[in-house]
Amino acid sequence: MSASIIVGLDGSEASGRAADAAADAARHHHLRLVLACVVPWSPYAFTSAEENERRSIEKEREARAARERVLDPALARLSASSDVEMEGVVRHGHPAETLVSLAREHDAVWIIVGRIGQSRVRTLLFGSTPSSLIQLSPVPVLVVP
Repeated sequence: MSASIIVGLDGSEASGRAADAAADAARHHHLRLVLACVVPWSPYAFTSAEENERRSIEKEREARAARERVLDPALARLSASSDVEMEGVVRHGHPAETLVSLAREHDAVWIIVGRIGQSRVRTLLFGSTPSSLIQLSPVPVLVVP
């Protein structure tokens, strides 16, 4: 597998700019581009068998929506203007941890994400994906405004 750049997408304008920056970098450095949409999901829940079945259906619905609304349009837009080898993945999990896992799986040399405009209070209480990535990533992280 050749080296790649992971770009985290969430459908925001900032993640679109991150995808553009990642495509430019991939073209310039002759790297593969992996567009990743992570659906936040916690595996830690105490549920009944019936709730687990509903949870599984909900996970599938969310993954399909992420692919249709975020990933497929980004792939189509970037493919039309670039000759970079690219693929898309949808995963459930903690966004930063999942992007780091994908970086390891795909021999990434960079992770690129958009800066998400959340309130200061929310960021102070919950942190942000870019902040978490900077702490967890074994490769450089580029945060695009």
